[in-house]
Parts: sequence; structure tokens; C-alpha cells
Amino acid sequence: MENIRPRLKFGSKVEDVKLRKRKSLLYAKEDECLLISGELRTRVAVFCVVFRLINCFLVQTSFVPDEYWQSLEIWLPRIIQALLAAFADVKFFFLIRTLENRDVAKWTFFCHMCSWFSWYCCTRTLTNSMETTITCLALFYFPLPGSKTHSSKKYLTLVALAVIVRPTALIVWLPLLMHHFWQEDNKLRLITHDYIPIGALVVVSSTVVDCIFYEKWTMVQFNFLKFNIFHGVAGFYGSHPWHWYFTQGFAVVIGPHLPLFLHGCSLAFKRYKILLAAVVWTVVVYSLLPHKEFRFIYPVLPFCMIFCGISMANLKAWRRAAVFGLLLTNLFPALYTGLIHQRGTLDVMSRLQTLCDVSNISTRTQPDVLFLMPCHSTPYYSHIHCPLKMRFLECPPDLGEEGYVDEAKRFYDDPFHWLRISFPYKSSLPTHLVLFDVLEKEISAFMRVNNFKKKAEIFHTHFPEGRVGRSIFIYERH
Repeated sequence: MENIRPRLKFGSKVEDVKLRKRKSLLYAKEDECLLISGELRTRVAVFCVVFRLINCFLVQTSFVPDEYWQSLEIWLPRIIQALLAAFADVKFFFLIRTLENRDVAKWTFFCHMCSWFSWYCCTRTLTNSMETTITCLALFYFPLPGSKTHSSKKYLTLVALAVIVRPTALIVWLPLLMHHFWQEDNKLRLITHDYIPIGALVVVSSTVVDCIFYEKWTMVQFNFLKFNIFHGVAGFYGSHPWHWYFTQGFAVVIGPHLPLFLHGCSLAFKRYKILLAAVVWTVVVYSLLPHKEFRFIYPVLPFCMIFCGISMANLKAWRRAAVFGLLLTNLFPALYTGLIHQRGTLDVMSRLQTLCDVSNISTRTQPDVLFLMPCHSTPYYSHIHCPLKMRFLECPPDLGEEGYVDEAKRFYDDPFHWLRISFPYKSSLPTHLVLFDVLEKEISAFMRVNNFKKKAEIFHTHFPEGRVGRSIFIYERH
């Protein structure tokens, strides 16, 4: 009997080990069942929609003028953009879930959702935001190594749509398109059945729509290249040194994820070298252009998150500290840039909207607002919702006119002189002036002589720079 006990005891240990293994397999099967049944898909979708809607309403600041001057900016388009971003988030998660194990998919999704720059940009009505959303969707159908969701027609249609929205999307996708072509066995069929038909259909459809609305022959994609590349108009709005993306731009966009990205590159270089090549290629090409902005390289951020997720899944001992650090270091910039930094140019329009009530009273002087700010600093009529008389300093680009100087530059060269020349009589003066605090001292004599009194002071930023001040003043003539 004593001899049997050790055997029974040993057998019990073996059973314990088997039970643990069965439990692990059970959970794996349960997870696969959730994936197949759609329950996991529903949970992820609901989370993403709620998260992006909260994201949408907690971004109350301005980023760049294009958000208001090249797109719609009322609430409904922003909500639609938030829902599209949520849809892309869901597709991104399930792409990684088919490519990698559950752990990598979970941490990649975590890295993607806690990115401060995605929070700051993805719900804005910028073409860059839409380009990034469509890029995420197209990646789901791209033939990555091990992908079970690839579809050439679907991903090429989405890529073509991204190029229609913003022609520079082709920069991001060129290495991926070349990679697909190189890997494809039947290259001729890919060109004749996919590349040419899809590209031609989308370009022709876009051109027809543009011609209908412009009421003349117009190809927007060609005009985009003509003005921004051939005529160098983009450089008119500012330029940076060639190394700016390498020394500042990329580090800001990827933010606190940078160490994880670098670690992930060392772990998954061979498996996802095409995605890394697309990131490097995009940064290099944009570095060759004089006009640089953070948002231009936003579309490659989802590519970077795959490497970050792989890094996080392999940290093991340091994972908890990394998660806490990533959340904390992304939470502060996300909330600060979304709720505080550069909010004055939106708040001032809400204040000016109250003048609409005054303009409806015929017995009083009709309000007339002059913005003495860098051109396109604020939104315009779609934030006012009434035919209020307004004017701002214009800065149309130089298209080759000899000795051309835009109105904004002429004003800032000598503000007091410009005001005296532009308004020689009191009857021609506006009723309200809107300006940054840095300009107040230069035109204080003009405002004093013409009886302008400060009506409101609105906070804008803690980091004033150049002609952009800390606060915005509204002056009213009495």
C-alpha cells in the first residue's frame, strides 16, 4: 500500500498538469468561439464607438486652419468622422487578431487607442484624418504575411479613395503597392484586372463629380499637385529644414510610444519589414518638401502601433510599468491639447455669435467685425450662422506676380499706417476689432483715438509664438 501511494500522488500531479492545460485550451476555444460568433466583435465595436464619441466631444481646440477652411466644421461632420474612426479601430484590432496571437492583438489595440496624437486628430474634419481612417481600412484587406482577410479589389478601391481624398496618400501606399506587385505570381492579371480598372474608375468618378460642381472641366488631384508641388505654393505657408521630421516631427507624432516602437522594430523587422519600409519612405519623402506639418505623417501611425504592440507583448516583467507610464504620458497631452491649447480662436467665434441678435435690430448700427490676426486664424460663417458682416486679413498665395505682397504682411509691416489708410473716415470703421494681445500695444493709439473699448479677453494658449498671443481681445467702438 505504501508503494502505491507515491504512484497515486504522482498521478495526481500529472492530472493537475493536464487540468491546467485543458483549462488553457478551453479559454482559447472560448475566445475563438467569441470571435466566430460575433460577440467579441460587438464588444470591441461598442467600446470603439463610445470611446471615439467621447474623444470627439473632448476635443474643443483648433489645430490648423485647414480644419475649418477646407472642410466642414460643425458638430455633425465631426460625429460622422468619429464613427468612421471607430470603424477603422475595429478593423485594425481584428486585422492584428488574425495576424498575431491574442496577447499581441490586445496590446497593439491598447497602444493604438491610447495614442495622444490619434486622440487629438482622428475626430477632426481634416483630410489627413480621413486619409488615416481609410488607410487603416485598406490595411485590413492588404496581403500582409499571414493575413486571412486580404482582398486585392477591396484594398485597392480604398487606396484609390484615399488618393481622391488627399493625393499625398499615394506616398504612403507606393511601397505597399510595389510590394504587392512583386509578390504577386500573375502580375499581368493584377495590372489589367485590378490596378488599371479600379484606378481609372475612381479617378473618372471623382473628375465627373468635380466638373458637375465646378461647372467646368476640373481635375482636383492635378490642381493639388500643380499648386503644391510645381508652383511650390505650400512653401508660402512656412518651411522647415530637411531633418525636421527626423529630429522633431516623428517623435512628437508617435509620442511616448517611441521606445516601444524602436524595441518592436528590433523584434519584428523581418515579419513586418514592408510596413517599416512604408514608414521610413513616407518620412523621407515628406522631408524633401519644404512645407512640413505633424499631420502629414499621421497616416503611418497605425503601422507604428503594430511594432509597439509586439514590444509590449514581449516586455513581461516591465509590462505593468510600461502600461502605467504609457497611459499617464499620453493622457496629459491628449487632454491638454484637446481642451486647453489653442482654444481661443473657437471660443471667440461663440462670443461673436451673440452679435447676430444685435444685427436683427434695425434701429441699431449693424455689427461689422474686423479680424486683425494672421489670416485664417479663426473659423468663419459656419460658426456664426447669420449674415454678420465680417472681414479678415487675406493672404492668397503668390502665383508668380512680380513684387507681390499679401494683405496680412502689409498690415504687420506697419499696423498703424495700414489702419489709417484703410479707414480714413470714422464712418468706414468697423464696430468690433478682434486681435491677439501681442498686437494691442502697436495699435493702441488708433483704438484710443477712435474710441474702441476692450469688451472681452479670451484665453488662447500658454505658448504664445510670433504673431499668435496668449489671449484674444475683442474691442468694441463706442
